[in-house]
Amino acid sequence: MGLSSDTEPLSGAEPSESVPVDGVRLVGYPRHAGVPPVTVRTWHGRPHGAVVLGAHAHDFLVLLYVEEGTDVLRVDGRDWPVDAGDAFVIAPGAVVTARADQYGDARVWAVFFPADAVDPDAAAPLVSWRAHPLLAAFGGHRRGGGQRLHVPVDERASWIAHLHDLDDELRGRRDGYADAVRAHLTLLLVRLGRLQPGPVEDPGVEPLLAAVLDVVETRFHEPISLRDVASAVGLTPGHVTTVVGRRTGRTVQQWITERRMREARRLLAGSDLAIAEVGRRVGYRETGYFVRRFRTEHGVPPAAWRKAGRAG
Repeated sequence: MGLSSDTEPLSGAEPSESVPVDGVRLVGYPRHAGVPPVTVRTWHGRPHGAVVLGAHAHDFLVLLYVEEGTDVLRVDGRDWPVDAGDAFVIAPGAVVTARADQYGDARVWAVFFPADAVDPDAAAPLVSWRAHPLLAAFGGHRRGGGQRLHVPVDERASWIAHLHDLDDELRGRRDGYADAVRAHLTLLLVRLGRLQPGPVEDPGVEPLLAAVLDVVETRFHEPISLRDVASAVGLTPGHVTTVVGRRTGRTVQQWITERRMREARRLLAGSDLAIAEVGRRVGYRETGYFVRRFRTEHGVPPAAWRKAGRAG
């Protein structure tokens, strides 16, 4: 489900709509200094504006848990009935369709997070979430972008307890809460993985997509463009754009920017490098452009991000 900005309760950062990819709106997950990239929402029946209407995709992972009642989710053109005790996962890039006149009476918990919330120091391209053991249930497009798993009755109380604890940590922001948030998220994902009915299917990564993201990973610190990436994999820019957009919900340039920003955040948090040097190391030769680009993505300039992160 896509999110809007006027619904409570909310804890964590606020996802926001971005530009369309391949004709489908993309809902992106913004970053805020010192705030773990995890959002928790809950609603009962109609989610009062929490859902972006129409067809849209996310650049983050979605975990839904139905505490009581029933509903129907439409993901990649398929209707999924959900009932009390169901956990439902939606992969990044899956197309979710929401209608204003189609809501059940379910009490739903929702957890939204990008892949690096689980492993913030990962150096590999974020498409590697498909191979991460904690994220295997999100599986990918062989399941149509969504999967429904059923929580046994005797485990449901502990699921609700973990969700409440995660929500409380995000709201309270007590000392050490970022570590506590990651721990609670990890526990939820471990429990989710145990619901798999059999051996986890290896979703793999499409060879072209893997090749494109390998180029991004290897060369993000250079002045690289879509045309450069397409040339490196031996295809036209249009073909690469279509494949990457449909499989990930992002453009190639968004992947380049995401990788640069992820490295910039790491350097700002873990070093005392000058802002200009951070920008140079992540592919921006002009400091002013790096600062503007960072501010666009995060709402604050790099120096403010560094200061806020260290204060937290």
